[in-house]
Amino acid sequence: MDINKTLAQEFSLRQEQVDNTVNLIDEGATIPFIARYRKEVTGSLDDQILRELSDRLTYLRNLEKRKEEVRTAITEQEKMTPEIENAIAAAVTLVEVEDIYRPFKPKRRTRASIAREKGLEPLAVILMAQENSTDPEAEAAAFVSEEKEVPDAAAAIQGAMDIIAEDISDDAELRKKLRAAANDKGTITSKASDAEAESVYTNYYEYSEAVSSVANHRVLALDRGEKEGFLKVSIVLDESVATDIIFSKYIKANNACGELVRAAAEDGYKRLIFPSIEREIRSEMTANAAEESIKVFASNLRQLLLQPPLKNSVILGLDPGYRTGCKVAVIDATGKVLDTNVVYCTPGPKTNIALSKKIIKELIEKHNVTTISIGNGTASRETEQFAAEVISEIPQKVSYIVVSEAGASVYSASKLAAEEFPDYDVSLRSAVSIARRLQDPLAELVKIEPKAIGVGQYQHDMPQARMSDALSGVVEDCVNSVGVDLNTASHSLLSYVAGINSAVAKNIVAYREENGRFTDRKELMKVPKLGKKAFEQCAGFLRVRDGKNPLDNTAVHPESYKAAEALINESGFTLADVAGGGISVSDSVNINSVSEKLGIGVPTLTDIIGELKKPGRDLRDELPPPLLRSGDVMEIKDLKPGMELVGTVRNIIDFGAFVDIGVHEDGLVHISQICSRYIKHPLEAVKVGEIVKVRVLEVDVKRNRIALTMRLDDEAEKKEQQKKEQKKQNKPRREKREKKGFDASKISNSAFRIKQK
Repeated sequence: MDINKTLAQEFSLRQEQVDNTVNLIDEGATIPFIARYRKEVTGSLDDQILRELSDRLTYLRNLEKRKEEVRTAITEQEKMTPEIENAIAAAVTLVEVEDIYRPFKPKRRTRASIAREKGLEPLAVILMAQENSTDPEAEAAAFVSEEKEVPDAAAAIQGAMDIIAEDISDDAELRKKLRAAANDKGTITSKASDAEAESVYTNYYEYSEAVSSVANHRVLALDRGEKEGFLKVSIVLDESVATDIIFSKYIKANNACGELVRAAAEDGYKRLIFPSIEREIRSEMTANAAEESIKVFASNLRQLLLQPPLKNSVILGLDPGYRTGCKVAVIDATGKVLDTNVVYCTPGPKTNIALSKKIIKELIEKHNVTTISIGNGTASRETEQFAAEVISEIPQKVSYIVVSEAGASVYSASKLAAEEFPDYDVSLRSAVSIARRLQDPLAELVKIEPKAIGVGQYQHDMPQARMSDALSGVVEDCVNSVGVDLNTASHSLLSYVAGINSAVAKNIVAYREENGRFTDRKELMKVPKLGKKAFEQCAGFLRVRDGKNPLDNTAVHPESYKAAEALINESGFTLADVAGGGISVSDSVNINSVSEKLGIGVPTLTDIIGELKKPGRDLRDELPPPLLRSGDVMEIKDLKPGMELVGTVRNIIDFGAFVDIGVHEDGLVHISQICSRYIKHPLEAVKVGEIVKVRVLEVDVKRNRIALTMRLDDEAEKKEQQKKEQKKQNKPRREKREKKGFDASKISNSAFRIKQK
């Protein structure tokens, strides 16, 4: 197999693009570096395509490796034939290779192997020939042997049939056809292990759906329900469909031998083939569902990490709690901890609302706090109510926001947290994290294992190694796309920079602490274990603010400094102009001619121009800021169908999006309610962190469930149509009648409106 050619076809890329990309990967170049600084040779492939290509490259190389192992194993048995060699060469999946190897694979003792030990294989060959002249009983009589434990002809025939059944089950081509039939015409069904048992899987107690159409989230739900003992899951295929395929190949005559082969084939299908194929199909369904779930998780994580930071704000973090109180931490605009405390503002044995308010008000006044960040865990709603009351009682303009505290406890108990805050207990570290993840989500969340951040579905059921690799890749891409301040970044953040591992990251921090701040990128070469290759990979992603060279505060790579300086001079500017806030390259400049003159590619030149216009820019600044609150707090019981609100998308799953609308429970926007047009997945229309307008459809207080819709225009059109129909009826009394029901125009979304003081 020409792997590069296969990749080019699968990804619809030019052969040159694939060849160059594979060469860069093999040379040890990182995906972020390739995506950003090797656009000319890759054809400007982005980091997501590059990672998919890299993953597929690994799979195909493993496939070729396994093919060679199978060839060697069969050849050593002296059983290799041109047909087998061609089949191995034509195989495109690992499953196909294993099917080919199945007959030659060492097996445990089976009914067929025992029959072969008894010398019954020649009888099996005779039966398989299905000659009209053959008398099975007469032929079998010759194989009767007390010594070999074949007491009679019937036992001999049964042994021969066991051999036939296994041989048929080992037919790679047949298994491929049957697997395709099961995928195309099979159904997946589930029944309750105990119909009376209460569980979240009641929808699957009597369930059946085509294998070809079952949604990924249902596959994962079935797997989990089965694992937890609530469901019995199986694949069902009409037996006649399968036997028709088998008989068409193996039944040659309608005679006594043919009937025995038919019976053996049916036995082989029921006992050997179908159970195996069922396991394979379910495994494949699970793997595909897991892969898609990981992609959703990765997309959600990407959006969460790239949430805009709340800059130039002094933030007070609140980690809610009942018995142990609410932990408090105040951080300045750089993330430095200014103050900590504990208040008892929620129901509990030590509750003191008055004292708690006094402490918070004093902290706000003392440190000029502008924003309160509240964790969304236990006691979050009560803490939010408390914060809103405090805000309403003070003259300062203060807003608050509820942030996800997923992973905060993991971080607070980690070795990293202990190193950062050796004098703080675990709970106070969590409060600091809650404050910092509002101030700079990316810098704080990289300290937490990605799968602990909690933006996905069934993450604990995923193949952990694969998920960790995928999510780490997302973190790496996000960190490098934003860039990292070399003089302030923690070693955990630095470790995600292209070309820098954990050990080198710690060395950078140690060098910085010993020698003071970096003044230029070249100084990195003095850091222990950071060689030329690592420097090439990481330099462009590290920022040196207020350094010797203004280009060090941009994404321009040092290898392109000469070209950048030439462009600056050509445009009539100096490096000082860049440091002063950027330069503007005229739109009339002929990019192609300048590119040729400077000796760099057009994509690189375009990137340089963008950086020179906005040196030190943060791409997150171009995104909508987080939705802050400072008004009344609603509880779920206060919600009514028809209410229109503004919320923040917290999580996206296969069948919808969860939106924070200011109550403790997030509301679900089902995929059918996201937009009017048909979409295959919510990610086509919405993303994590996006601020959206929603309407309440249904509220289930008992089950803490809120159903929302984003299809507001649909309702507006419906109302307009109703007005038109009403006019047609020409009934004046109804025109004069006061309009009843919900009027969206009168709604004040007080939970999200920032009050000016």
